[in-house]
Amino acid sequence: MEDAYARSVSEVLEFFAVDPTKGLTDLQVTQHAHSYGKNVLPQEKSTPFWKLVLKQFNDLLVKILIAAAFISFFLALANGETVLSAFIEPLVILMILAANAAVGVITETNAEKALEELRAYQADVATVLRNGCFSILPAADLVPGDIVEVSVGCKSPADMRMIEILSDHLRVDQAILTGESCSVEKELDATTATNAVYQDKTSILFSGTTVVAGRARAVVIGVGSNTAMGSIRDSMLMTEDEVTPLKKKLDEFGTFLAKIIAGICVLVWVVNIGHFSDPSHGGFLRGAIHYFKIAVALAVAAIPEGLPAVVTTCLALGTKRMARLNAIVRSLPSVETLGCTTVICSDKTGTLTTNMMSVSKICVLHSLNNGPMNSEYVVSGTTYAPEGFIFDSLGTQLEIPAQYPCLLHIAMCSALCNESVIQYNPDKRIYEKIGESTEVALRLLAEKIGLPGFDTMPSALNMLSKHERASYCNRYWESQFKKVSLLEFSRDRKMMSVLCNRKQMEIMFSKGAPESILSRCTNILCNDDGSTVPLSAHIRAQLEAKYNSFAGRETLRCLALALKRMPMGQQSLSFDDENDLTFIGLVGMLDPPRDEVRNAILSCMNAGIRVIVVTGDNKTTAESLCQKIGAFDHLGDFTGFSYTASEFEELPALQKSVALQRMTILSRVEPSHKRMLVEALQNQNEVVAMTGDGVNDAPALKKANIGIAMGSGTAVAKSASDMVLADDNFATVVAAVAEGRAIYNNTKQFIRYMISSNIGEVVCIFVAAMLGIPDTLVPVQLLWVNLVTDGLPATAIGFNKQDSDVMKSKPRKVNEAVVSGWLFFRYLVIGAYVGLATVAGFIWWFVYCDNGPKLPYTELMHFDSCSTRETDYACSIFSDRHPSTVSMTVLVVVEMFNALNNLSENQSLLVIRPWSNLWLVASIIFTMILHILILYVQPLSALFSVTPLSWAEWTVVLYLSFPVILIDEILKFFSRNSGIRFSFRFRRADLLPKREIRDK
Repeated sequence: MEDAYARSVSEVLEFFAVDPTKGLTDLQVTQHAHSYGKNVLPQEKSTPFWKLVLKQFNDLLVKILIAAAFISFFLALANGETVLSAFIEPLVILMILAANAAVGVITETNAEKALEELRAYQADVATVLRNGCFSILPAADLVPGDIVEVSVGCKSPADMRMIEILSDHLRVDQAILTGESCSVEKELDATTATNAVYQDKTSILFSGTTVVAGRARAVVIGVGSNTAMGSIRDSMLMTEDEVTPLKKKLDEFGTFLAKIIAGICVLVWVVNIGHFSDPSHGGFLRGAIHYFKIAVALAVAAIPEGLPAVVTTCLALGTKRMARLNAIVRSLPSVETLGCTTVICSDKTGTLTTNMMSVSKICVLHSLNNGPMNSEYVVSGTTYAPEGFIFDSLGTQLEIPAQYPCLLHIAMCSALCNESVIQYNPDKRIYEKIGESTEVALRLLAEKIGLPGFDTMPSALNMLSKHERASYCNRYWESQFKKVSLLEFSRDRKMMSVLCNRKQMEIMFSKGAPESILSRCTNILCNDDGSTVPLSAHIRAQLEAKYNSFAGRETLRCLALALKRMPMGQQSLSFDDENDLTFIGLVGMLDPPRDEVRNAILSCMNAGIRVIVVTGDNKTTAESLCQKIGAFDHLGDFTGFSYTASEFEELPALQKSVALQRMTILSRVEPSHKRMLVEALQNQNEVVAMTGDGVNDAPALKKANIGIAMGSGTAVAKSASDMVLADDNFATVVAAVAEGRAIYNNTKQFIRYMISSNIGEVVCIFVAAMLGIPDTLVPVQLLWVNLVTDGLPATAIGFNKQDSDVMKSKPRKVNEAVVSGWLFFRYLVIGAYVGLATVAGFIWWFVYCDNGPKLPYTELMHFDSCSTRETDYACSIFSDRHPSTVSMTVLVVVEMFNALNNLSENQSLLVIRPWSNLWLVASIIFTMILHILILYVQPLSALFSVTPLSWAEWTVVLYLSFPVILIDEILKFFSRNSGIRFSFRFRRADLLPKREIRDK
């Protein structure tokens, strides 16, 4: 029954044909169970493991690599190699791909846990009326029409319509669903609001919400998926994981690279068709296979096999740094997404605020005769810890607050007229509450005021253990006064009273809404001397003005406190006793903003990131919080920047689009609105980060480009998120964004390094094929360079230090290419030099090396016909390992110098010195040690077809390698002087793949 909130009790009962005094019969239960299903959230089928694995290989470059691995294997077998030696190269490729796939599978498996965690918020049992008898049944057995009784501490087992309140009032904490900071009072009357949101449906008890005060009966109207919790589950199921900007750009670049590779491979094979019949190949078919193998080697050289592994490693390093900042990353790709975040949709309660209601202001009558009439005090401390101080209107801390009569009686009333509990949890090392948040705030106020008669009160309390300190002052007053009778809070009175006895003296303490308490007061307590004076119209007007100021401009939740001397021996209270009260004081409380939020939001603004506050609370409360934060002072007022969810939905499409670009606050939201906001922003090509802590936030957290959950939040929110803030601190989000930007910058640097190196390998093989000289490098040598020699320095580039101005620039655009036109030109220049230097080293050994054959260059070009003609040298010279070893060593060393180039994209090595990244220096040293090992250790040198080099050969290697630094220094100089780059910009469209940004 979808509109039960708008129907009367009798209409709802009639719809389900249920008698509220007897409940459903067994026959009705069976019929309803068949019609509506069980009260459980259905378990979604998880993606089969084999599908998750196959999904990780659905990438063009990966497919090309796999094909190259298998072709290489079969070609090696066709050439007569053993199965073991033929399998080495494919095995290394497949191992790298398997490791990368494992990371992807683990990430996707985590995403499905959110749906499992959602079940934890379903009640286990329920007190149900059936066949005229109450019994406790599993909540899963409930059906629509069941009559259920709930009381304090009960979790609502299903969506239910209230039919009877069995106490003076009923209050429910539905923060996990709506994000409201205060509990909500429920009532029997139908809701008349149009487009009612959860907050308006005051006659409904939502599944998973908790009763914090009162007792009531309700009829079940929705079970399983047809509940508020079920709609959250469905919303999460409909949400597809967003591809991160980096992944999208790498996929685009990979597709572009794959096309280039395919073209070059075909070109190399085609231009050598004339050489297929050369005698050295032993026939046309063998010649075709030989050049096909060269084309495959070219593909292996061009594809950066280590790129996925290095990206993963770099992101993992970033997660370690972020963990030290209290940001625990659950999904590796999300680390980089932070770097291009343009909008942060921040939940208010628990994120910008502490989600711990506390008293912040007190107003009492000072005196009728001396000085100002009213005294206003400010209370510090914003958590459940009994820590804080009382300050007067001048900002001076009160040494012993309890020596002031009004504050003393406020402490008594707060401690005695109270049903809540504060306790210390040694496992979590935090103070926790049980009961109404407003009553907990009063408990804490009593602790902050302290006890009278002790000069060393503050220090004496600090000597207690945390367990004793939690409620020491409250327990003192409860030991001094014996509670005799209680009048519970009711909606018509809007107050509660407790009768206490102390030393043959009866006192009634009352608390409630200021308008209710003031109307019942005839006297007022003075704070200067403790005297009681009549409450005149003038004083009443002053107090009402202060109340209006607290509740209006400052949006504080206000309570008034009062007392009354009762006749000796009175043992009970009646409503008539709640008259002729003596007014003690007015307290204002709020869910306070976190201290560091202001600077964090200002940092976001400086970084070009917009912050939208999203909350279930009402509009004025949200606007007041933003004013208290101080970060939105530049707006003046919130007209045109603040909307309720209903106001926003009613806007025409064009105005809605404009509103999205200016919006600062969205209030009175429910889960579907949060998800709608994220989708709308993403449709405007915004990269959205969403923070939250409740079950209600889970769909939006999952839909956002990056979902950020609070460490103290629900397990559902954490499981649906990409990142968890251990300290619940919005400022941590800003630090994480800075880290994300730094990671992206480093990612660009090592991509640049790896691609330029791979271009060098392609140029090497292509030029060798064009010149008709022997193969400069065999495939296994290329793999060694790609996976080991390239991989270690590329990973170390991830340790490059964060730029000092990383949070002073605007977020990069989502459609910004990882490789710009100018950068790609730089890749080509550096890559071309790497390739030519490698070929030059090969030719040098044959033509000029003292230890080489010193052949004429023309002989080298006609090496394939050596066996068919007479020569002054043995044809076996072309199988010598020295030339390919020199080539491979040139390639390794030139790439080590190129790694140093990548300490910064544009800064000279004279500015960013090599030792600024000691990890990179260490990786270069370690890489050279590994390379020397394979040269000089026999089993390894045989495996990689290399041989030891002489000092003369090493000297030539260094001469050929070092110029790469000089070339890049010249290119960096051009980059720093942007005017010189104009001539390359028009070529960008030709150099890079085109792809429009699709709506997400």
